[in-house]
Amino acid sequence: MHHPSGNGLLAIIGGSGLYELPGLTDTAWVTVDTPWGAPSDQILTGTLATPAGPARLAFLPRHGRGHRLAPSDLNYRANIAAVKQLGATDVLSLSAVGGLRADLPPGTFVVVDQFIDRTFARDKSFFGAGCVAHVSMAHPVCPRLGDHVQATLAGQGVPHVRGGTYLAMEGPQFSTLAESRLYRSWNCDVIGMTNMPEAKLAREAELCYATVAMVTDFDCWHPQHDNVTVEAIIGVLLRNADTGRSLVAAAAGAVTHDDHGPACTCRHALDHAVITAPAVRDPAVVERLRSVAGRVL
Repeated sequence: MHHPSGNGLLAIIGGSGLYELPGLTDTAWVTVDTPWGAPSDQILTGTLATPAGPARLAFLPRHGRGHRLAPSDLNYRANIAAVKQLGATDVLSLSAVGGLRADLPPGTFVVVDQFIDRTFARDKSFFGAGCVAHVSMAHPVCPRLGDHVQATLAGQGVPHVRGGTYLAMEGPQFSTLAESRLYRSWNCDVIGMTNMPEAKLAREAELCYATVAMVTDFDCWHPQHDNVTVEAIIGVLLRNADTGRSLVAAAAGAVTHDDHGPACTCRHALDHAVITAPAVRDPAVVERLRSVAGRVL
């Protein structure tokens, strides 16, 4: 028997179509308001029957349904706060990326374990003036969640790599050739525009977070890059979305019924992070932070 405490809520932040899961019941599109504004869209909640028991899921279309929002326009704080307010314990980020290595062709899934953040036009923290906190980002994704994802991909025979560095660029334009070569010289594996500051905010909100980066194309460094057509990329995107759906369906039970979840270090990330002395914390700022950091405030 599993303790009810082991039954977490798994939030999926990702592309359109992922939430069209066969067997998803009790579905509702929920409007969530946060102290940081509105998330990208309503959030679809539902329950999936799995071998481990019913899994509670929440799907947030990162760019809004129909892809209305560019990466720099996303309200990352509202997105993370919204899933936290719904009771999420784990966040699985599914993201389309460019491949920076010859051995990561389109269709490969990379279970990312590191990031280099080159974004510059985004609000990156819930904390700040009135209540300052510094969380560790040395290991920015949850290895426990990564294990579940890797096991699922291996079981499904999906081409995948465990571990990799995701270069987060501002966009919305793609890289210049010089930039692409620079990132390769830094030993980056994939390049995308959305997982920072998402991962930083998930850590501040004490959520277990993992990224599944789905390679759609080679970045412009690749000699054959100019032969890539939009049709080819869309084809890979659609196949990757199918794989992403089956990944979510297969991993959901294991993640939400993982008895080790409650003790995960990700869920205690704020234990020693808040620096501002209690006596001088701004009460209004503390009030706003309650939805994401209430456990330690």
